[in-house]
Amino acid sequence: MKSQLAIKVFFIFPVLVLFDYVLMILLGCTACQFGLGDDFYCGPFCLIGKIILGLTAVLFFFLIFPNIRAIFKTHKNAPSTEK
Repeated sequence: MKSQLAIKVFFIFPVLVLFDYVLMILLGCTACQFGLGDDFYCGPFCLIGKIILGLTAVLFFFLIFPNIRAIFKTHKNAPSTEK
């Protein structure tokens, strides 16, 4: 279980962040081509970036939550040692 968590943290998380970075680059280049000015980059572009990063954080949390829960889960239904 811990190896799955390490793979998710050290491989999947950087891939998600790289995807966000490329997505924001494409959005910025597209906005530049359409002639949107500084008002766009100071307003909606920042808001879109915050939303994308927030959604990525929520997605990553849902990806690692089962692994974290499995690490801290105790076995309450274990057999008793008393006779």
